[in-house]
Amino acid sequence: MATMLQLIQQATTEMGLNVPTSIAGNQTQEVVQLLGLLNAVGYELQREQQWQKMNKAHLITTAYTTTTGTLTSGSAVVTGIPSTTGLSTYYQAVGTGINNATYIESVDSSTQVTLDQPATASGTVSITFSQVKFPMPSDFDRVIDRTDWDKSQHWEMLGPETPQQWQWLISGYISTGPRVRYRLLDGLFQIWPALGSVHTLGFEYISNAWVIASGDTQPTLTSFTADAQTCIFPDRLMVLGLKLKYFEIKSFDTTALYRDYMRHLEIAKAADAGSPNLSFAPRISTVLIGWENIPDSSYGS
Repeated sequence: MATMLQLIQQATTEMGLNVPTSIAGNQTQEVVQLLGLLNAVGYELQREQQWQKMNKAHLITTAYTTTTGTLTSGSAVVTGIPSTTGLSTYYQAVGTGINNATYIESVDSSTQVTLDQPATASGTVSITFSQVKFPMPSDFDRVIDRTDWDKSQHWEMLGPETPQQWQWLISGYISTGPRVRYRLLDGLFQIWPALGSVHTLGFEYISNAWVIASGDTQPTLTSFTADAQTCIFPDRLMVLGLKLKYFEIKSFDTTALYRDYMRHLEIAKAADAGSPNLSFAPRISTVLIGWENIPDSSYGS
Protein backbone atom coordinates (compact mmCIF):
# COMPACT_ATOMS: atom_id res chain seq x y z
CA MET A 1 0.00 0.00 0.00
CA ALA A 2 1.72 3.11 -1.24
CA THR A 3 1.84 6.33 0.75
CA MET A 4 0.52 9.62 -0.56
CA LEU A 5 4.07 10.72 -1.38
CA GLN A 6 4.79 7.48 -3.25
CA LEU A 7 1.58 7.76 -5.29
CA ILE A 8 2.45 11.25 -6.48
CA GLN A 9 6.06 10.28 -7.11
CA GLN A 10 4.94 7.35 -9.27
CA ALA A 11 2.52 9.51 -11.26
CA THR A 12 5.04 12.31 -11.84
CA THR A 13 7.67 9.78 -12.90
CA GLU A 14 5.32 8.30 -15.50
CA MET A 15 4.35 11.76 -16.79
CA GLY A 16 7.95 13.01 -17.01
CA LEU A 17 7.43 15.75 -14.42
CA ASN A 18 9.75 16.86 -11.64
CA VAL A 19 9.51 14.21 -8.92
CA PRO A 20 8.91 15.89 -5.53
CA THR A 21 10.65 14.70 -2.37
CA SER A 22 7.83 15.93 -0.13
CA ILE A 23 4.20 16.93 -0.59
CA ALA A 24 2.57 18.15 2.62
CA GLY A 25 3.61 21.74 3.24
CA ASN A 26 5.28 22.03 -0.17
CA GLN A 27 4.14 25.36 -1.65
CA THR A 28 5.33 24.67 -5.19
CA GLN A 29 2.34 25.41 -7.39
CA GLU A 30 2.52 22.13 -9.30
CA VAL A 31 2.87 20.06 -6.12
CA VAL A 32 -0.10 21.83 -4.54
CA GLN A 33 -2.11 21.06 -7.68
CA LEU A 34 -1.07 17.40 -7.72
CA LEU A 35 -2.17 16.98 -4.10
CA GLY A 36 -5.50 18.62 -4.85
CA LEU A 37 -6.05 16.38 -7.86
CA LEU A 38 -5.12 13.23 -5.90
CA ASN A 39 -7.64 14.15 -3.22
CA ALA A 40 -10.22 14.78 -5.94
CA VAL A 41 -9.69 11.21 -7.18
CA GLY A 42 -10.34 9.93 -3.67
CA TYR A 43 -13.45 12.08 -3.18
CA GLU A 44 -14.99 10.71 -6.36
CA LEU A 45 -14.05 7.09 -5.66
CA GLN A 46 -15.56 7.35 -2.18
CA ARG A 47 -18.93 8.03 -3.79
CA GLU A 48 -18.47 5.48 -6.56
CA GLN A 49 -19.85 2.45 -4.73
CA GLN A 50 -20.26 0.80 -1.34
CA TRP A 51 -16.59 -0.05 -0.79
CA GLN A 52 -16.33 -2.73 1.88
CA LYS A 53 -13.62 -0.89 3.83
CA MET A 54 -16.00 2.04 4.29
CA ASN A 55 -18.95 -0.18 5.25
CA LYS A 56 -19.63 0.19 8.99
CA ALA A 57 -22.26 -0.94 11.48
CA HIS A 58 -23.79 1.43 14.03
CA LEU A 59 -25.72 0.49 17.18
CA ILE A 60 -28.21 2.64 19.06
CA THR A 61 -29.45 1.97 22.58
CA THR A 62 -32.72 3.71 23.30
CA ALA A 63 -33.32 5.42 26.64
CA TYR A 64 -36.39 6.45 28.57
CA THR A 65 -37.42 7.63 32.00
CA THR A 66 -40.86 7.69 33.64
CA THR A 67 -41.34 10.52 36.10
CA THR A 68 -43.91 13.13 37.16
CA GLY A 69 -44.44 16.75 36.22
CA THR A 70 -46.93 19.54 36.63
CA LEU A 71 -48.76 20.77 33.53
CA THR A 72 -50.70 23.98 33.00
CA SER A 73 -53.27 23.99 30.22
CA GLY A 74 -52.16 26.25 27.38
CA SER A 75 -48.56 26.34 28.62
CA ALA A 76 -45.63 24.37 27.21
CA VAL A 77 -43.67 24.53 30.49
CA VAL A 78 -43.52 21.42 32.67
CA THR A 79 -42.51 22.10 36.28
CA GLY A 80 -41.97 20.01 39.37
CA ILE A 81 -39.98 17.26 37.68
CA PRO A 82 -37.91 15.43 40.35
CA SER A 83 -34.84 15.45 38.06
CA THR A 84 -34.13 16.41 34.44
CA THR A 85 -30.72 14.72 34.40
CA GLY A 86 -30.12 13.07 31.04
CA LEU A 87 -33.00 14.77 29.26
CA SER A 88 -32.41 16.75 26.07
CA THR A 89 -34.15 17.95 22.92
CA TYR A 90 -33.75 14.39 21.59
CA TYR A 91 -36.61 13.24 23.87
CA GLN A 92 -40.34 12.96 23.26
CA ALA A 93 -42.86 13.42 26.07
CA VAL A 94 -45.81 11.06 26.48
CA GLY A 95 -48.54 11.49 29.09
CA THR A 96 -52.07 12.64 29.85
CA GLY A 97 -52.59 16.21 28.66
CA ILE A 98 -49.66 16.05 26.25
CA ASN A 99 -50.32 16.09 22.51
CA ASN A 100 -49.06 13.41 20.17
CA ALA A 101 -45.49 13.92 18.91
CA THR A 102 -44.54 16.48 21.55
CA TYR A 103 -40.81 16.94 22.03
CA ILE A 104 -38.62 18.70 24.56
CA GLU A 105 -37.76 22.14 23.22
CA SER A 106 -35.36 23.05 26.05
CA VAL A 107 -34.21 21.80 29.45
CA ASP A 108 -34.59 24.89 31.61
CA SER A 109 -33.39 23.67 35.01
CA SER A 110 -33.03 20.57 37.15
CA THR A 111 -36.81 20.50 37.64
CA GLN A 112 -38.27 22.14 34.53
CA VAL A 113 -38.46 21.60 30.77
CA THR A 114 -40.26 23.39 27.97
CA LEU A 115 -42.10 21.34 25.36
CA ASP A 116 -42.70 22.29 21.72
CA GLN A 117 -46.50 22.06 22.18
CA PRO A 118 -48.65 23.44 25.00
CA ALA A 119 -50.41 21.09 27.38
CA THR A 120 -54.13 20.44 26.96
CA ALA A 121 -54.82 19.84 30.66
CA SER A 122 -53.60 20.96 34.07
CA GLY A 123 -52.30 18.94 36.99
CA THR A 124 -49.49 16.70 38.12
CA VAL A 125 -49.29 13.68 35.84
CA SER A 126 -47.03 10.75 35.01
CA ILE A 127 -44.80 11.52 32.03
CA THR A 128 -42.57 9.19 30.04
CA PHE A 129 -39.65 10.89 28.32
CA SER A 130 -38.29 8.64 25.57
CA GLN A 131 -35.32 9.34 23.34
CA VAL A 132 -36.49 9.24 19.73
CA LYS A 133 -33.73 11.28 18.03
CA PHE A 134 -30.18 10.01 17.74
CA PRO A 135 -27.06 11.69 16.29
CA MET A 136 -25.55 9.99 13.27
CA PRO A 137 -21.97 8.65 13.45
CA SER A 138 -19.37 11.40 13.01
CA ASP A 139 -18.10 9.78 9.79
CA PHE A 140 -21.56 9.10 8.34
CA ASP A 141 -21.89 9.64 4.59
CA ARG A 142 -24.91 7.63 3.48
CA VAL A 143 -27.11 4.82 4.74
CA ILE A 144 -27.23 1.31 3.30
CA ASP A 145 -30.83 0.45 2.53
CA ARG A 146 -32.62 -2.35 4.41
CA THR A 147 -29.98 -2.79 7.10
CA ASP A 148 -32.06 -1.06 9.81
CA TRP A 149 -33.18 -3.53 12.48
CA ASP A 150 -34.71 -3.55 15.93
CA LYS A 151 -32.30 -6.13 17.30
CA SER A 152 -34.18 -6.48 20.58
CA GLN A 153 -37.40 -7.53 18.81
CA HIS A 154 -35.71 -9.22 15.82
CA TRP A 155 -37.81 -7.12 13.43
CA GLU A 156 -36.63 -5.08 10.48
CA MET A 157 -37.46 -1.42 11.05
CA LEU A 158 -39.78 0.19 8.51
CA GLY A 159 -38.45 3.13 6.53
CA PRO A 160 -37.04 5.46 5.68
CA GLU A 161 -40.47 7.07 5.77
CA THR A 162 -41.35 9.85 3.37
CA PRO A 163 -42.32 13.29 4.75
CA GLN A 164 -45.96 12.47 4.00
CA GLN A 165 -45.82 9.10 5.77
CA TRP A 166 -43.98 10.61 8.73
CA GLN A 167 -46.60 13.32 9.26
CA TRP A 168 -49.34 10.71 8.99
CA LEU A 169 -47.58 8.68 11.68
CA ILE A 170 -46.96 11.47 14.18
CA SER A 171 -50.24 13.29 13.55
CA GLY A 172 -52.84 10.57 12.97
CA TYR A 173 -55.08 8.74 15.42
CA ILE A 174 -53.87 5.23 14.57
CA SER A 175 -50.16 5.26 13.81
CA THR A 176 -48.44 2.77 16.10
CA GLY A 177 -47.82 -0.94 15.88
CA PRO A 178 -45.27 -3.63 16.72
CA ARG A 179 -42.70 -2.30 14.24
CA VAL A 180 -40.35 0.63 14.77
CA ARG A 181 -40.41 3.14 11.94
CA TYR A 182 -37.60 5.55 11.18
CA ARG A 183 -36.60 8.58 9.19
CA LEU A 184 -33.37 10.51 8.64
CA LEU A 185 -34.32 14.11 9.38
CA ASP A 186 -32.30 17.18 10.35
CA GLY A 187 -29.12 15.11 10.45
CA LEU A 188 -30.62 12.76 13.06
CA PHE A 189 -31.88 9.18 13.05
CA GLN A 190 -35.46 9.54 14.27
CA ILE A 191 -37.79 6.73 15.31
CA TRP A 192 -41.51 6.32 15.88
CA PRO A 193 -43.24 5.50 18.15
CA ALA A 194 -41.58 6.48 21.43
CA LEU A 195 -40.39 3.33 23.19
CA GLY A 196 -41.16 2.70 26.83
CA SER A 197 -38.39 0.11 27.19
CA VAL A 198 -34.74 -0.19 26.24
CA HIS A 199 -34.17 -1.45 22.70
CA THR A 200 -31.01 -2.00 20.71
CA LEU A 201 -31.36 -0.66 17.18
CA GLY A 202 -28.78 -0.93 14.43
CA PHE A 203 -28.00 -0.15 10.82
CA GLU A 204 -25.10 -0.16 8.38
CA TYR A 205 -23.77 2.89 6.61
CA ILE A 206 -20.99 4.09 4.33
CA SER A 207 -18.31 6.15 6.01
CA ASN A 208 -16.85 9.28 4.46
CA ALA A 209 -13.34 8.28 5.57
CA TRP A 210 -11.01 6.76 2.96
CA VAL A 211 -7.56 7.90 4.12
CA ILE A 212 -5.57 5.88 6.67
CA ALA A 213 -3.34 7.81 9.06
CA SER A 214 0.23 6.64 9.51
CA GLY A 215 0.31 3.77 12.00
CA ASP A 216 -3.41 3.03 11.69
CA THR A 217 -5.09 0.13 9.93
CA GLN A 218 -8.55 1.61 9.33
CA PRO A 219 -9.54 4.78 7.45
CA THR A 220 -10.35 7.73 9.70
CA LEU A 221 -9.61 10.74 7.48
CA THR A 222 -11.40 12.29 4.51
CA SER A 223 -8.36 13.81 2.72
CA PHE A 224 -4.63 13.31 2.30
CA THR A 225 -2.81 15.73 4.60
CA ALA A 226 0.54 14.01 5.33
CA ASP A 227 3.13 12.25 3.17
CA ALA A 228 3.00 8.95 5.08
CA GLN A 229 -0.77 8.50 4.87
CA THR A 230 -2.26 5.71 2.74
CA CYS A 231 -5.75 5.04 1.42
CA ILE A 232 -8.16 2.16 0.92
CA PHE A 233 -8.16 2.30 -2.88
CA PRO A 234 -5.73 0.29 -5.06
CA ASP A 235 -2.43 2.08 -5.71
CA ARG A 236 -2.60 1.69 -9.46
CA LEU A 237 -6.13 3.08 -9.58
CA MET A 238 -5.04 6.18 -7.64
CA VAL A 239 -2.01 6.74 -9.90
CA LEU A 240 -4.09 6.40 -13.06
CA GLY A 241 -6.76 8.67 -11.61
CA LEU A 242 -4.19 11.34 -10.80
CA LYS A 243 -2.69 11.16 -14.29
CA LEU A 244 -6.17 11.41 -15.84
CA LYS A 245 -7.04 14.44 -13.70
CA TYR A 246 -3.73 16.11 -14.56
CA PHE A 247 -4.21 15.61 -18.29
CA GLU A 248 -7.80 16.89 -18.07
CA ILE A 249 -6.79 20.05 -16.24
CA LYS A 250 -4.05 20.71 -18.79
CA SER A 251 -6.45 20.07 -21.72
CA PHE A 252 -4.33 17.18 -23.04
CA ASP A 253 -5.70 14.16 -24.89
CA THR A 254 -7.10 11.78 -22.24
CA THR A 255 -8.33 8.94 -24.45
CA ALA A 256 -5.77 6.33 -23.43
CA LEU A 257 -5.66 7.43 -19.80
CA TYR A 258 -9.44 7.31 -19.49
CA ARG A 259 -9.50 3.78 -20.95
CA ASP A 260 -6.83 2.57 -18.52
CA TYR A 261 -8.47 4.25 -15.52
CA MET A 262 -11.93 2.83 -16.27
CA ARG A 263 -10.51 -0.68 -16.75
CA HIS A 264 -8.78 -0.58 -13.36
CA LEU A 265 -11.85 0.99 -11.76
CA GLU A 266 -14.06 -1.88 -12.93
CA ILE A 267 -11.49 -4.41 -11.71
CA ALA A 268 -11.34 -2.72 -8.30
CA LYS A 269 -15.13 -2.63 -7.96
CA ALA A 270 -15.54 -6.26 -9.00
CA ALA A 271 -12.83 -7.51 -6.64
CA ASP A 272 -13.77 -5.35 -3.65
CA ALA A 273 -16.19 -7.60 -1.76
CA GLY A 274 -17.26 -10.44 -4.02
CA SER A 275 -20.71 -11.00 -5.49
CA PRO A 276 -23.70 -13.04 -4.31
CA ASN A 277 -25.15 -15.97 -6.23
CA LEU A 278 -28.30 -14.99 -8.09
CA SER A 279 -31.32 -17.30 -8.18
CA PHE A 280 -33.54 -17.68 -11.23
CA ALA A 281 -36.48 -18.32 -8.84
CA PRO A 282 -35.94 -16.05 -5.83
CA ARG A 283 -38.33 -16.39 -2.94
CA ILE A 284 -38.35 -14.37 0.26
CA SER A 285 -38.21 -16.65 3.28
CA THR A 286 -40.96 -16.44 5.89
CA VAL A 287 -40.37 -15.80 9.59
CA LEU A 288 -43.46 -17.70 10.80
CA ILE A 289 -44.47 -21.35 10.57
CA GLY A 290 -46.21 -22.20 7.29
CA TRP A 291 -47.21 -25.19 5.16
CA GLU A 292 -43.62 -25.80 4.18
CA ASN A 293 -42.82 -26.63 7.82
CA ILE A 294 -45.35 -29.47 8.07
CA PRO A 295 -43.94 -32.95 7.31
CA ASP A 296 -45.58 -35.19 4.69
CA SER A 297 -46.07 -38.00 7.18
CA SER A 298 -45.22 -39.23 10.70
CA TYR A 299 -47.09 -36.39 12.38
CA GLY A 300 -46.91 -38.06 15.76
CA SER A 301 -43.22 -38.88 15.79
